[in-house]
Amino acid sequence: MFNTLRTFVLLAGLTALFMVVGYFIGGSGGMMIALVFALATNLFSYWNADKLVLRMQNAVPIERSRVPELYDMVDILARKAGIPTPAVYLIQSDQPNAFATGRNPQNAVVAVSAGLLKHLETREVAAVVAHELAHIRNRDTLTMTITATFAGAISALAQFGLFFGGGNNRDNPLGGIGALLMVFLAPVAAMMVQMAVSRTREYEADRIGAEISSDPLALASALQKIAALAGQRINMAAERNPAMAHMYIINPLSGQRMDNLFSTHPDTGNRIEALRKLAASAHVDDKGRRPQPRPAPTSTGRDTGGGWRVPTVGRTDEDGGQPGPWG
Repeated sequence: MFNTLRTFVLLAGLTALFMVVGYFIGGSGGMMIALVFALATNLFSYWNADKLVLRMQNAVPIERSRVPELYDMVDILARKAGIPTPAVYLIQSDQPNAFATGRNPQNAVVAVSAGLLKHLETREVAAVVAHELAHIRNRDTLTMTITATFAGAISALAQFGLFFGGGNNRDNPLGGIGALLMVFLAPVAAMMVQMAVSRTREYEADRIGAEISSDPLALASALQKIAALAGQRINMAAERNPAMAHMYIINPLSGQRMDNLFSTHPDTGNRIEALRKLAASAHVDDKGRRPQPRPAPTSTGRDTGGGWRVPTVGRTDEDGGQPGPWG
């Protein structure tokens, strides 16, 4: 309920931003046109923004026969997260990255890049998938997808209005200066909304994703690798549509290190440190294992076992645990 309310508040704020842009470009008439545009964008975003995002980010559905291990991984983790198994898409980019989209858990998609499957170990891929499932469970995907669509539309509206001479409207209090200001300030305002939406959700998705995968240090390792490789490999689809950068687990546009107002994501180092603290508090080692309490001595006075027990999701080794799809 809280996330639904938060989404409606965000939509109201973005609609108001639309109207402000319209007013400074075309006066009261421009404001009404912007309102109609915003309402149409709201409807379109709710029903179709996920499809638009997937297409613009060069993501395509991938058959189970090509990557059965990935499908099994998503299915097991989704069941552990308590949500329906989402569709699986492949982002056709060598940059390791991932995002989730969809208006609700029943219509969700997890998209992973070819680079993620190529450069990360299976435990790390599982941790990244769990992070994206956390976004789906928290219903962040609708908010983040709508924000991406609105950010692009606000920028387009400002440039469209200036191109058609909106600044000459006598109802506009600042005339051409107001139109020019909107061309530059509207995208910045939309970007700041994106930053606030993304950054407040990433830490929570890291925490919940680590709980779903039972392997916080695998997620920490994945974030470190993705951040290092993201700056070396260009994601052309993301570069063409920067308004959608906040949807990825790591900023696909650049390897920013500063956790400041102008980052679309929290600082990766801060996220890794939080995950390490989580692992330490839960006594999870770097292979995702937790200490198992030693049982009471038997009547013979001997110990029946103990040591480390492997989490039942997605891992198996000589120490025990259930088989999983990623080894």
